[in-house]
Amino acid sequence: MQQKGQWSTKLGFILASAGAAIGLGAIWKLPYVTGENGGGAFFLLFVLFTLLIGLPMLISEFIIGRSTQKEAISAYKKLAPKSLWTWIGKFGVIGCFLLLSFYSVVGGWILIYTVKALAGKAIVPGVSAGDMFNQTVGSPSITILGVALFTLLNVIVVALGVQNGIEKSNKFMMPLLFLFFIILVIRSLTLDGAMEGVQFFLQPDFSKITGEGVLYALGQSFFALAVGFSCMVTYSSYLKKDESLPYSAGSVVLMNIFVSLLAGLAIFPAVFATGLEPTGGPGLLFVVLATVFGHLPFGEVFFAIFLLLFLFATLTSSFSLYEIIVAAFEAKFPNARRMITILLGVIVLVAAIPAALSTSTLSDVTIFGKTVFDATDYLVSNVMLPLGNLLIAIFIVHKVDKNLVEQEFFSGSRISTGYYRVWRFLMTFIVPVIIAIVLMYTANQ
Repeated sequence: MQQKGQWSTKLGFILASAGAAIGLGAIWKLPYVTGENGGGAFFLLFVLFTLLIGLPMLISEFIIGRSTQKEAISAYKKLAPKSLWTWIGKFGVIGCFLLLSFYSVVGGWILIYTVKALAGKAIVPGVSAGDMFNQTVGSPSITILGVALFTLLNVIVVALGVQNGIEKSNKFMMPLLFLFFIILVIRSLTLDGAMEGVQFFLQPDFSKITGEGVLYALGQSFFALAVGFSCMVTYSSYLKKDESLPYSAGSVVLMNIFVSLLAGLAIFPAVFATGLEPTGGPGLLFVVLATVFGHLPFGEVFFAIFLLLFLFATLTSSFSLYEIIVAAFEAKFPNARRMITILLGVIVLVAAIPAALSTSTLSDVTIFGKTVFDATDYLVSNVMLPLGNLLIAIFIVHKVDKNLVEQEFFSGSRISTGYYRVWRFLMTFIVPVIIAIVLMYTANQ
């Protein structure tokens, strides 16, 4: 198959991979799941899982992708032809589609809030931030319009391809996001009562951790790094052979942890300073930020800028989800990328409608006691992602040729053999065992 494209630079690949990871996972989801699961102890577990499980898994997906130079489905076919292992790639495509069905809803919320802030209507005197959020997501027409516009933005960028669309957008978006996040953290930490929020976020209290909390921490580490659905297999298939996979993976993980830390330091000091509850759920980010910016001079302007950058970060993550699906079909129809992207956008839009309406007309429709939105999120984050990672972990150790794996690990770097031995040990004995234990615990609940 003719290669679809390549990253033009190492930085472009790292920023694109970081962009795939840093988005809703680090900025939107981490604060509210941390708040719902006890604060500091949950965040510590998340960091440990990210380093001990997420990082080795990210390197594994990089190895599979670059060694084959194929998108997810074709990569597994090349490494394990005529076997059931090829279903790992198909599983990833299905998982990305389900993830997009609720991810696009949150992307739509952000887009709506961005437009409102730019129009000076996101912070209204006399209207609480919580009421504003409920009014926004409680409107069926507004939420569906938001999903449609968010989907359109994805279709436009992904249709342009790897270098012209995804890489160029990430080089612009990610540095601005880092800069503005640091400004927001500084402001949040200077609020009266902010230190109580810092203590909640960074001081571990393991008495607040439950078995379900451990599951959520593991799922969050996978969600935040975009591993388990072979997104990074597809991304790394565009990577040149002279780039270091461990270095690139380490850079992505460190950036992800850093942004997660910034997100917590921006949100929780503000939560406690303004008297809000850290267990605010999916709307926590929107309510807290609107409240904080509402007390600042030119707050609406700063809120609009932050939301615009947050929208960019969300888009960089959704690009990776679209790319794995588009690339899988592009392998079959190599000259139809734009048409594939457009058709996928239409299908995702239709599939996202039930989740979009779960905060309004379908709020009474539940699956195992959860709304359509929450049920899809739980299925993807806490069942499918761990299962996908378990399958990839077994595959990379027991199915892929050991010499090929070692060659890809060292290609483009002067990393010591000790790092390879540690990675191999983790992937053989630690990663699959921990994932399996967590999955068994989930099954017994």
